[in-house]
Amino acid sequence: MNYRHAFHAGNFADVLKHVVLVETLGRLMAKESPLLYLDTHAGRGTYPLDDIAMQRGGEFRTGILPVLAAARPPAALCRYLELVRQTGAVDGVLRSYPGSPQIAQAMLRADDRAACCELAPLEADALRELMRGDRRIAVHERDGYEALGALVPPAEKRGLVLIDPPYEDPLEFDRLAKTLMAAHRRWPTGVYATWYPITRGGGAERYLALMRTSGLRRLLAVELMLRRADSPVGLNGAGMLLINPPFRLDEALGEAVDWLAATLGDGNGRGRVEVLVGE
Repeated sequence: MNYRHAFHAGNFADVLKHVVLVETLGRLMAKESPLLYLDTHAGRGTYPLDDIAMQRGGEFRTGILPVLAAARPPAALCRYLELVRQTGAVDGVLRSYPGSPQIAQAMLRADDRAACCELAPLEADALRELMRGDRRIAVHERDGYEALGALVPPAEKRGLVLIDPPYEDPLEFDRLAKTLMAAHRRWPTGVYATWYPITRGGGAERYLALMRTSGLRRLLAVELMLRRADSPVGLNGAGMLLINPPFRLDEALGEAVDWLAATLGDGNGRGRVEVLVGE
């Protein structure tokens, strides 16, 4: 695996992913019963802005920084931004950007549980160190897809699975779809959130078409486009596909992605929230 998330941490795609994560977990936590948070591609959990890779990539400068500086963000972004400041700001200045495990850690209640999977040894070691002493959180150095098959259904009966692969393998979308369908058979009431890139000639449209015809119900697509989908720049947009989204999540995220598109886009930005398959 050559992918290093530190080059991209805090970019617009991370902002989208983490807004969805925070809003989804928050709505699940409206019920008192405990839940499981399962992160299949967890990374190292936190990304200092002065890290060499972060400085070289620099994508946080056109992602989280202008979002933090913008006025009057919608409600769905406010809790996310509060968590970003809580975990990464010192004296009002952002020093590090939190990955999904650190964001989830800040939200988990005493009886909740998290399983964070990371295959790269150095990243897994860094995540273990970050989570040291927190008995709610287990770090697994293993393939996240394989772990998903082994760890669901959880004893808690409720929870969220976040799947955020690097998409270096041209067959990643196919593996993701097959894994989702197998996991859903084992745990049909779980909430699943998968991140996907939108690039020129990429597989996002084929992935969504495949999921539409998968037989699964209650599918929600949330997308943030900063450029035209056929732009040769590279990452033109990003999306999240949710299975079993919490009630009225689409309304909150619709406002959020429209605001992000206007705040971060180049004039061609747009947000999209679409129910792909209903009840």
